[in-house]
Formats: sequence, structure tokens, C-alpha cells
Amino acid sequence: MSDEVPVGAFAIVPSNDLHAAIPFWERLGFALTGGNDAYAIMTGWGCEVHLTQAGSGPWRVPDQHNPFGVFIRTPEVDQIAARVDDLVIRPGGILRHREWGLYEVGIAGPDGLLVRIGWPSELIKL
Repeated sequence: MSDEVPVGAFAIVPSNDLHAAIPFWERLGFALTGGNDAYAIMTGWGCEVHLTQAGSGPWRVPDQHNPFGVFIRTPEVDQIAARVDDLVIRPGGILRHREWGLYEVGIAGPDGLLVRIGWPSELIKL
């Protein structure tokens, strides 16, 4: 870890199989930078995502309807989307400018996790 610790808020995402979720985040361009057998800190694109092994009970990720999602804000939207084209949610999640002012893509993550990657449309260089 660098000497400068970033300030920010980072998602903690429960995974039914933590060890199977790590390769997904690596495909997105994140690296495992900390944690233990039940908790992983993934760092990439100027941000962090923390993964935790879901247990039984209320933190178990439901089989059909995962209520969790992560938004990654980065200007590298095109580059990340190209890395995981086979995981893009189609038709609705395709890479495009959205009516809410973001250029973004929707990705299907582990356990049905919604991962959106985007950047303000007004800042995209044409």
C-alpha cells in the first residue's frame, strides 16, 4: 500500500463464494491487496471494493434476487467494458450514454451482483 491512504467510501460486498468472486474482480482490472480467508480487499481504477464471505442468515446472497450492487466511477469505462464483454448485461446494460448523464455499462457479477461502470457523459472526449 502506498504512503498516501485515500479518503473515501468503499462498498463491502457479500459473496456466497468469496474465493470464486476474486477472479471476477481481477478480470475487471482489480488486484487483491489485502484481507484474509473471509475478507478480500480489491484495489483498482483508483478505488477499492471489499468482499466478505457471506454466511447463513440475513447476509446470505439470495439465489434469485441479489439486492447488492456496486458503481465504479472511472473515465476508463471503454477499457473495462472491453475486458468483460461476455458479462455485459444485454440488452439493457450495453455501453452507452444514459439519460441520467452517465456514460456507463452494466456487468453481471458473482451471485447476480450488478456492477455498473461509468463516467459523466459531459466529460467523455469524443
